[in-house]
Amino acid sequence: MDGHHFLQTALVFLLATVIAVPLTKRFRLGSVLGYLVAGVVIGPQELGLVSDTGGVATISEFGVVLMLFVIGLELSPQRLWVMRRAVFGTGLLQVLASSLAIGALAYFLFGLTGKAATIIGGSLALSSTAFGLQILAERKEVGSAYGRQAFAILLFQDLAAIPLIAMVPLLASSSAKHGVDLMGTLRTVGMILAVVVGGRYLLRPVFRFVAKADAVEVSTATALLVVMGTAWLMELAGVSSTLGAFLAGVLLADSEYRHDLESHIEPFKGLLLGLFFISVGMSMDLSLLLRQPLNVLALVGGLLLLKGLLLWPLGRIVGQLERAEALRLAVLLACGGEFAFVVLKLATEQRLISGRQQNLLVLAISLSMALTPLLVALLAKLLGGKAKKPARAYDTIDTHVPRVIIAGYGRMGQIVARILRAQGIPFVALDHSVEQLDLVQRFGNVTDIFYGDPARPELLRAAQADKAEVFVLASDDPESSLRVARVVHRQYPHLKIVARARNRQHVWRLMDLGVEEPVRETLYSSLKMSRKTLEALGLSPEQAADQVERFRRQDAELIKAQYLVYDDETKLVQTTREALSDLEKLFEADASPQAERVRERDAGTPLTGE
Repeated sequence: MDGHHFLQTALVFLLATVIAVPLTKRFRLGSVLGYLVAGVVIGPQELGLVSDTGGVATISEFGVVLMLFVIGLELSPQRLWVMRRAVFGTGLLQVLASSLAIGALAYFLFGLTGKAATIIGGSLALSSTAFGLQILAERKEVGSAYGRQAFAILLFQDLAAIPLIAMVPLLASSSAKHGVDLMGTLRTVGMILAVVVGGRYLLRPVFRFVAKADAVEVSTATALLVVMGTAWLMELAGVSSTLGAFLAGVLLADSEYRHDLESHIEPFKGLLLGLFFISVGMSMDLSLLLRQPLNVLALVGGLLLLKGLLLWPLGRIVGQLERAEALRLAVLLACGGEFAFVVLKLATEQRLISGRQQNLLVLAISLSMALTPLLVALLAKLLGGKAKKPARAYDTIDTHVPRVIIAGYGRMGQIVARILRAQGIPFVALDHSVEQLDLVQRFGNVTDIFYGDPARPELLRAAQADKAEVFVLASDDPESSLRVARVVHRQYPHLKIVARARNRQHVWRLMDLGVEEPVRETLYSSLKMSRKTLEALGLSPEQAADQVERFRRQDAELIKAQYLVYDDETKLVQTTREALSDLEKLFEADASPQAERVRERDAGTPLTGE
């Protein structure tokens, strides 16, 4: 490919991506579908703007390699252990059930060989991780009951894709020799062990050595070297390069360099993965849809229906989901996935399936992926809105009489609680986030923190708010904190409320509810940063502290003055400008020679009583 042709091809890819992906995302169909559509349009079957599909596919496969590396990085043993029931329970059963059902149909109904049926069953059992997680994120349903189950199943499918990819060359070699290739199997196992042992003892010292250079480009090069090196070693052993990339990621999942590696790899992964989906779109044989519409549509419908029928009872029985939630899970994960493209291409190269069978399956998988966002949206309309978060009964509060009640156990609430605990002051903390309480309790046996909505009067009664002295409102959600403040102020007027405020508007609305001095969450850290900045510029610590304290007092006065007119934007702007002008004059007067002499005189005069 000459330079001119390469530049033209790159421009075509970029233009197609810029047009297609925003359009599909605008209609909430996902970026993956946009890449597939772009590939179809610019491919040889439509506009024919790119003819070298083989060269594009070779480059784009590296995107899958990088994706497997990032998946490996995410699979730390601790994370798998926390999710073990969902991942190795529902996930394992889904892959096994779908693989056996689809493989049996391929073998008995369509007359495929045992090896071909095994590969097709395993590949079609996998769903699209890119589509599934994107849809959950866009609909803000990752934290829902079915969203958690879907994530666990997709995680296991990503794990299952690795042995499936590694199995293809082994099945091909055994079929060629009419038996198991013992040497090939031993060579594969030996290479995997070599990569695991070598990576365990070599990778961290290498990254430690590179980190000392403190050069971002060298760190990026090292990350790519590790991925490409392990992939190349696996290819030498006759195994798919994706297995090597995955192993490299797993080996580094618990290292201190994991997040740094992920940040370096992510831009390459996103770009090359998009190129991979474009190459899949370019290779799609749309003429099959015109020549055999009934066969293609029957294959798509059969895939969605069969996987959906298997997923629904798994969600109900194993995942313990409600009927509606199990139905959402079945619709979301019934489609085919991106790993099927990799497995089927590899199976065709190894002559386990024919090119015609690959084209038919790739088209069916792509259409099932395209239908998934539409089916999810349609189901949401039928079921009425978004999925509910997992229900959990409020905790029963059985504790001593607290002097303080803390509402919201996030960053600020935890600091207040630690200081109170160190002082021996009894308190009760309430939080409405299941995830936050689970996270806190994972780090220790905490007995004074309870799950519940602090705005519920019955929960406040159970927390003995009538006997408490102070109510600390540490929630990071302004609307939620205002709701709680309203209830507390109305039912327990004796409680002194110390409230966290997001911004000035939040401060004024809390003052409306009787909170005297709300604490702005970023004010004091900003003042400290300002003081350190002034000291770095040459001011003495005393001068810097004095300037910052002047600003704090003036800003506190401004808050009170603007509280009287905060619903009038014109007066707000006017008071802000007047306050800024006054502050500038104050600082100018403070910098005058007369003021300097007064400070020097005061510094040498002892205070009365000392």
